[in-house]
Amino acid sequence: MNRERLTITLRNDLLKALDGEIDGERLRNRSHAIEYFLSRSLGLKTVKVLILAGGKPVYFESEQKALPKAMVKIAGKPLLEQTLHRLKTAKLTEIYISLGEGGEIIEDYFGDGSKLGLNITYIQQKSGCLGNAQPLLQAKKFFNSGFLLLYGDVLSDIDYGDFVEFHRNQKAAVCTMALTSTEAVDMWGLARLQGNRIVEFEEKPKNPKTFSRLVNAGIYLMEPEMFSLISVKANPSRPRRAEADKLESDVFPRLAEEGRLFGYPYEGLWLDISNSAAYRQAVKEFKG
Repeated sequence: MNRERLTITLRNDLLKALDGEIDGERLRNRSHAIEYFLSRSLGLKTVKVLILAGGKPVYFESEQKALPKAMVKIAGKPLLEQTLHRLKTAKLTEIYISLGEGGEIIEDYFGDGSKLGLNITYIQQKSGCLGNAQPLLQAKKFFNSGFLLLYGDVLSDIDYGDFVEFHRNQKAAVCTMALTSTEAVDMWGLARLQGNRIVEFEEKPKNPKTFSRLVNAGIYLMEPEMFSLISVKANPSRPRRAEADKLESDVFPRLAEEGRLFGYPYEGLWLDISNSAAYRQAVKEFKG
């Protein structure tokens, strides 16, 4: 990454505060600390966000009708609205939402995003689209630099600025995956870390190969190179419909083997409403 040498003058109180952040590891020296905080403040404005909010609508007991998972209410607001507010606070305002069945509910509710201070573009998933790699490929034309990919049925309070900066410091990273810890590893993708690299990734393993408790949190920073790693092949049972690789079972294990998948351990708020039991737990834990 190209850099240019600068000479700057700082107030003594700012310099003292800056020095207090330097720990020799996360922030190595003054130059590194200044670049880190500038990048967090200004760099996020250049990062676009893709949210996958497809999948069939679900009916949870607290709702009056079947809804896309992203629209199920948590603490009185749709889960997706909670996520969008967090993105806006982090100055991530260029949002792309991939819609599936029932997507008009999302589009009608948020519109162009201007009421939230966001710019929202919608991408309609192709009919019969399977998995999450195909809608990712559909969005390719919108992303020519590193971008955030979020799952619409996940809510977290991850520090997006720190996450993006972490990814940018991993020179070989095609993708950085946020990781959280859980006992029920068979419900999510399981990652084994060596340093910052994910060296093994298993999707929902019934008999895990590793004792790791770090699982895929459904939050990623991806480089555009990711698009070229997703292959599309014919479905022998349905010759007229091609299918793309699946991220968790095809792409991530391959990236881990090649040393290009990195992990960002994260221990904050993380709620996944993939089913009604998880939803009830989310309602119990999250108070807004």
